[in-house]
Amino acid sequence: MRSEHPFTMPATTAASATTTPTAPETPGTTTRAHAGDDAERLSATAGFVREQDTSVLLSRVLPGLDGPELRALTDQCRFAHAAVLVFPPDEHALRTDLAASGLSTDAQAQPSVVVRERLASRHRLDPAELDVRILRPVVRGPAGERRAVEVFALTVPPGSGLSLIAAEERALEHEAHLAFDVVRPDPLVLRGLLASFARHGAAADGGGYNPHEDGTVFYFTAPADTKTAYRRVELYAGGDHRDVLTEHLGRPPAAAGHPRPPADQQPAETLLWLLTGAWTTQALAACARLRLPEAMDRHTGTDGSALARAVGADPQSLATLLRYLAMLGVVSEGPDGFRLTGAGALLDAEAPGSMRPLALMYGGPFYQSFAHLTHTVRSGQPGFEHLYGENHFDHFARDPELATQFDRSMASSAVMFDPLPAHPVLTAAAAAPGRPRTVVDVAGGTGELLGRILTAHPTLRGVLLERPQVLAAARAHLAATGVGERCGYRAGDFADVPADGDVYILSRVLHDWDDDRCRSILRHCADAMPRHADLLIVERLLPADAAPSLATAWDLHMMCNTGGRERTADHYARLLEDHGLELAGHTPLALGAHALHARRP
Repeated sequence: MRSEHPFTMPATTAASATTTPTAPETPGTTTRAHAGDDAERLSATAGFVREQDTSVLLSRVLPGLDGPELRALTDQCRFAHAAVLVFPPDEHALRTDLAASGLSTDAQAQPSVVVRERLASRHRLDPAELDVRILRPVVRGPAGERRAVEVFALTVPPGSGLSLIAAEERALEHEAHLAFDVVRPDPLVLRGLLASFARHGAAADGGGYNPHEDGTVFYFTAPADTKTAYRRVELYAGGDHRDVLTEHLGRPPAAAGHPRPPADQQPAETLLWLLTGAWTTQALAACARLRLPEAMDRHTGTDGSALARAVGADPQSLATLLRYLAMLGVVSEGPDGFRLTGAGALLDAEAPGSMRPLALMYGGPFYQSFAHLTHTVRSGQPGFEHLYGENHFDHFARDPELATQFDRSMASSAVMFDPLPAHPVLTAAAAAPGRPRTVVDVAGGTGELLGRILTAHPTLRGVLLERPQVLAAARAHLAATGVGERCGYRAGDFADVPADGDVYILSRVLHDWDDDRCRSILRHCADAMPRHADLLIVERLLPADAAPSLATAWDLHMMCNTGGRERTADHYARLLEDHGLELAGHTPLALGAHALHARRP
């Protein structure tokens, strides 16, 4: 079991200082007691932990969470423990209460710095006056999985002035919370989880990194309409994710192309920081080109001189680059040298979901074309065409090495596809009786998405439509994935969309084009689709308001490099209506993307 997080204090405590919630628990489960003796409260908490199903509990913690997004979250995190604060007069009484509750009395108790500080702050006491311990007796979930009751124990001797504090804490349950462990704590997965929690009303409420156990915790206040009695939720991720934690805590992240300045800076200094965005892009590209991530480790530091020898760089110049990368949160510096953060590890060419190809594209051809953004704004002509004399698809087709790099950069963002195979349209097609159903991936690149769908659903067949020069790589990828025998290949353009499919997919295609070309693409799809067929579109959606969004940045990128654009959901709905299709709904994915479902009325 992990140790307590002695490093973390919630950002606020006011959100927890509410009246005791009375929302009903899942039928058939044990409701957390709000008062009564400690043995009863321990027993109620243990019963709750034993009975909960992760998926059902997540849907109750975050009302409105359902469908593919719920399935994706259930795949990415597991219910781990529920916490309760008890008030024994001494150690013997605590062990007696544990035994009476059916919990192990062998769990080791250690000082709880976090809860002691929180209690002292709430009740204006000296922390030294409080003896607070933490222990985690193990319980088993419905399928025998290992879980725990996280027990905080404040010693309240008989006749102590702490009795009134104990009564108040029992009533308000400030320290009660639910905890979920992140299964694969990749930074992109973490950001997606945090975004899902926030989207469904959970508010960031602190967190921290524990170097002793190499783990990061993210705290939330539950949504106002949560369907459990717990008001606080914890996400725990193994590893050092302080870069993601910084964003969670509301401090300025270094992930928007530059290190964002503090909000209280003077306008001139703020603007100066913003103007360094180009340096950040090139620093990340240089990191990737030098293959620094491959020469570094996430857990053990490497001396700067050793890194310079490993990558063939000038030691003094590399030291300057490393300091800048540390400011961005890509590497961190310690007594033993430099090591990778979670974000930096994604620039390793061999890392799962490596974003190295994206760094090379954004620091290469697309960086050069952005120098012509002013021309694009004045003329409407993409800066890429102005620079290279042809559109980027034709340009890449003339340069096989660049085309391969572009295809790999598209695959770098494939984490957005993780929830898509569980979309109801695909699960229904896979479960349909009779003949195998066919998924047609239009302009599907090297088959990254189609491979995931066919892997998840062995009953489905696939057809990939792509340019001839891409199909060889697609065949190799899908064969390596083990689904090549269930996939057909069609060389052609949008006018060659195969007929008689059951599910059609346009993934990151429409944003490459202006509205007229989008209408043409959708017309070809609608003409090919049988009446029963569904269309899934994967794109980033512009927010309806001025909220910050990756889609807003990509809208500028598409305008400058392809002549395309990002769009709102309503805009896509209008384009679909022009060809007899209706937008039935859209589901959020990772990296700001959405899956839009269209069909005939």
